[in-house]
Order: sequence, then structure tokens, then C-alpha cells
Amino acid sequence: MQEVSREPITFRELLDRPGVIEVSDLRSRFGFCAFHGGNLERVTEQIASEAAARSDSSFYGVIQPPGMRHHIPSKLVSPAESPQLKAFIEHCDVVVAIHGYGRRNLFTALLCGGQNRELAAHVAHHVRAELPAYRTIDEIDEIPRALRGLHPDNPCNLPSKGGVQLELPPRVRGLSPLARYWPSTAPGGRRFPHVNHLVGALAAAAASWEG
Repeated sequence: MQEVSREPITFRELLDRPGVIEVSDLRSRFGFCAFHGGNLERVTEQIASEAAARSDSSFYGVIQPPGMRHHIPSKLVSPAESPQLKAFIEHCDVVVAIHGYGRRNLFTALLCGGQNRELAAHVAHHVRAELPAYRTIDEIDEIPRALRGLHPDNPCNLPSKGGVQLELPPRVRGLSPLARYWPSTAPGGRRFPHVNHLVGALAAAAASWEG
């Protein structure tokens, strides 16, 4: 796999790169976002956008094209550098930010970080019901420090009531070797069923949230 670029660029510079797509759909006050989408943390923007559409939630995404893998730390993904992100943050009461990660011994762990711990528990409850074969962790002390998503400048924490950073390992995004052998339930292509279960769980969590 192509290595992540260490070139120091700002979020605005990333958005201005040829081929980078920024998407925003404002619907309800519950939001999903995936600003490390496309070729960087693959499938995250698909999961976020589909969960948003199914629950009539808002969506914000940044999609990097094939051949590009720039990682802007979440705390530097600033609404001051994007009118669309600023409008999304101001529109939403809460946000669930979808990310991808990979760590040894955590291949089946879904991590619910972020400052809104009530929402984290709510999301975790729905995900566990749909994906019982995975470990869905919402106890913040059990999440590796670098993946907790607690920095106040993290976009998931900027809405008026904060939000959740949901870190997904490769398998649940359909990116492990196991996923290649499963039949598709998505139109027009092969997709690991766990992706569909996750989308359904997130949509249900958004639709039932009353916080």
C-alpha cells in the first residue's frame, strides 16, 4: 500500500490540491463526517455518507483521489480553513467522525472516542447489536491515547454538544483478506456484509438519538 505522505501541508492546501473532493450535505442537526476519506482511510466516507443519508443526518467529507495519501491531524482540520466545514459544524448539535486505523492486536476493535461520552455509549450500544463479533470499546481509558479524539480542536468536538470519534479497523471496512471472499449485498459490486451492518447501526443510532 502507498505510504502516507509526511509532506507538511495545511488543511486548506490539501483542499486546494487537484482531485481532492470536499462534500457537504446539511440535513438534520445530527452529523456524520469523514475528513480522512478516499485513498487515505478507505471506505470511511462511504460509511459516513450512507449512514447520514439513511438517517436524514448531515454529512461532511473530504475525499482524496487515488495516488494521494496526505494525513492532516484531526486537531488541524480547521473550520477556519473551509467554509463548508464551518457551516457543517455550526449547523450540527453533535457529530460522529468516522476514521480508519490499524494496530496489531486491535483488528476487531471499534473505538468510540470523543468528548460526548453519552453519545459514545449510545453509538456503541447500536454497533454492538449489529456487530457482536467485534469489540466495540467506549470506555475512554481502554482506548489508546492517540486514538481517543479528545482534543478540543478536533472537529468532532466543535459542535455545540460535542461528538464522537469512531475508529474502525480494516476488517469492518471490508479491507482485510477475509472480505474478498464474501458475496456483495451492495448494488454493482462486492462488499463485505459487515460494512452494511455498521452503516445500519450508525443510522439507527442517529435516528434514535435524543440528547
